[in-house]
Amino acid sequence: MFRLGMKYQHLVHGVGCGCSSPMLLQASRRLDEFSRRSFLRGAGAAAIAAATPVASFAQTAEVDAKVLFTRARLFDGKSDALQPNVQILVEGNRIASIDTTNSAPPADATVIDCEDRVLMPGLIDAHWHAVFAAVPLPVLMAGDPGIIFATSTAEAERTLMRGFTTVRDLGGPVFSFKQAIDSGIIPGPRIFPSGAMITTSGGHGDLRMPSEIPRNGGQLSHGELLGGAAIVDDAGALQLRIREQLLQGASQIKVMAGGGVSSPRSPLDMTTFSEDELRTAVNVARDWNTYVTVHAYAPNTVQRALAAGVTCVEHAHLMDEETARMIADKGVWLSMQPFLTMEDAASQTGPGVERAQQLFVGTPRVYEFVKKYGIKTAWGSDVLFSPELTPRQNIMLTHLSRWYTNAEILRIATSVNAELLALSNLRTPYEGKLGVIEAGAFADLLVLNGNPLDNIRLIEEPETSLAVIMKDGRVHRNAL
Repeated sequence: MFRLGMKYQHLVHGVGCGCSSPMLLQASRRLDEFSRRSFLRGAGAAAIAAATPVASFAQTAEVDAKVLFTRARLFDGKSDALQPNVQILVEGNRIASIDTTNSAPPADATVIDCEDRVLMPGLIDAHWHAVFAAVPLPVLMAGDPGIIFATSTAEAERTLMRGFTTVRDLGGPVFSFKQAIDSGIIPGPRIFPSGAMITTSGGHGDLRMPSEIPRNGGQLSHGELLGGAAIVDDAGALQLRIREQLLQGASQIKVMAGGGVSSPRSPLDMTTFSEDELRTAVNVARDWNTYVTVHAYAPNTVQRALAAGVTCVEHAHLMDEETARMIADKGVWLSMQPFLTMEDAASQTGPGVERAQQLFVGTPRVYEFVKKYGIKTAWGSDVLFSPELTPRQNIMLTHLSRWYTNAEILRIATSVNAELLALSNLRTPYEGKLGVIEAGAFADLLVLNGNPLDNIRLIEEPETSLAVIMKDGRVHRNAL
């Protein structure tokens, strides 16, 4: 969780100083109503999903439809070069065949002539927040749920139109939202959901108002009722809340092992869970045949998570060389976000600015370690709470050009990120290959005006560079 508006920070610190705030009182009343309506929203979403004639974890497609892409230059998600004059046949939601002999198209196929354009797999963002990305935090904390989910619905389509056909969601009330996308109610990317972020009291993601502290018995905070976070302080509660996310369909578990930029009372250097507690989380996830990824910046926080047996580390911008070597030795994945300038954190004010600047300093050093030690590294954008920042999702990807070739960048955002998604194992919501163009893989395809292997910055302008966007066998844009 990276970004946080100053309005919330002012609200937190103002009340913390003993000041009364009509805004806070109004927010509290509106959140009470929000919680009641959230229940109705969840019930309504469940009813819609139950009435939809598809499995809740399956993408819909016209199973008899055939689409033939002709005269394409193919980037298959794994290669360094393009394969010329290729035909790709899509049947239903899968790639049926790849042909270089220019055989006659099936009589019942819709033909899309790529006219020597580049065809590649859909992009994958390994660190996204589908519900929270475009909603300003004050609106999220005190707004009407209709506004929140209308905003998220619009952003889901924009995410898809930027070429991202799959995202790994690392925190938020996304389960019914995912079902709405999967069943075709709204357009959007595939979602690998984590559900609520698991944290401790005072940890990153604990955004309770001062009026909610101390906790009243087992009463959940508004953020927990929303499904954004789960605050736990003992092993039993930790197991319970993780199992609740898995019960709802989580494909992996997100644990907040340290502080963060956007939580004003959770500094970057802090460490939350003990090693035993982190190991408990890892064991629960393994029992469900999936994995834990941890949010961690500081070296000691990352090292504790490694000792507990986690599979993936998010961020790690402040780690030292010893920690990087440990990540490599253990074969743990690193999910990095290449934060470089304040443009990448434009919503930050107050203490968040100073913390963000620490990440800007750490980013180049981390990629030096990645290169030196061969760390398995995924890419994610981690845009939060800002409709102005969400269009920078593509720019966050092209930031990688400082350390990688264009072909390497495209592989990271397709087949490499897909390898990380595959760690969800039996909890994967989509049974099929992602991030590659090969027979049997999901038909998530992009056709580009231009060659990203020559000019990666084409990715930054999806409105003009993406001529065709297909997800799950369905064409969402065809400008040819």
